[in-house]
Amino acid sequence: MSQINVEQVITYLKSLQDSICSALESQEPQARFAKDSWQREEGGGGESRVLTDGQTFEQAGVNFSHVMGATLPPSATAARPELTGRRFEAMGVSLVIHPKNPYVPTSHANVRFFIAYAEGQEPIWWFGGGFDLTPYYGNKDDCQHWHQTAHDLCAPFGDDKYPKYKKWCDEYFFLKHRDEARGIGGLFFDDLNDTGFEQSFNFMQAVGNGFVDAYLPIVKARKDTEYGERQRQFQLYRRGRYVEFNLVYDRGTHFGLQSGGRTESILMSMPPLVRWEYNYQPIAGSEEALLYEQFLPEQDWLK
Repeated sequence: MSQINVEQVITYLKSLQDSICSALESQEPQARFAKDSWQREEGGGGESRVLTDGQTFEQAGVNFSHVMGATLPPSATAARPELTGRRFEAMGVSLVIHPKNPYVPTSHANVRFFIAYAEGQEPIWWFGGGFDLTPYYGNKDDCQHWHQTAHDLCAPFGDDKYPKYKKWCDEYFFLKHRDEARGIGGLFFDDLNDTGFEQSFNFMQAVGNGFVDAYLPIVKARKDTEYGERQRQFQLYRRGRYVEFNLVYDRGTHFGLQSGGRTESILMSMPPLVRWEYNYQPIAGSEEALLYEQFLPEQDWLK
């Protein structure tokens, strides 16, 4: 495989954090990201950036991390037992955006690079990442734009990439205990190294750069939509699904906690306000019911 360049990846990830924060701040008249740099005792550190109580975003977190450890945690080796016992180096940008207006979807994205080392052996490296969208009130134009952007950024890398990573995203962001998708999906990829470092890195950058292109037009189109208490309460209820997924299934959350990561940064993905309701059932024919019937089921959004 081609020679890896860790410094090149770090430089890109830091610039990506800057560009995403700037893009999100462009939708806020006053609110800005607060920066919180941190160090990890076992090795490495990062910078968490959090925007709170904005006019558009109730809470937005964009994290950069570059950490090292003596042993990969179980979440990283469950599907790849050959990595067990290897020391590791991991770096990435991870973000979760919780808008204030219920008609603006929550969004998540991350891009990451891992290296697993063993004495006397070649390091094993791979890229991963993706982005997904979690609407509270479905909008077909938004869904089509989101997936068209995902499709277009994948196209230069092969016709197989979008359908493969779209399907992986649909399968990954699925709450098995609810038999329900978290949202309308997007892209999810992992263990990417078969095309060599340069091409794999280029794809990771395309995904990272594509997030703003996919998300910002939706924010601009929906942020001033009028809403009332019913929509706000449904938003808070549906945020509960986000919490359930992140705590029960999310490999990034599990990796961070199992590897002794910084808890505040790991859990910045949680919404600031959320509620649960026993046996909630949406009213037939309502906007809330349409989310379950027409938007959450897996489908081809490019038709």
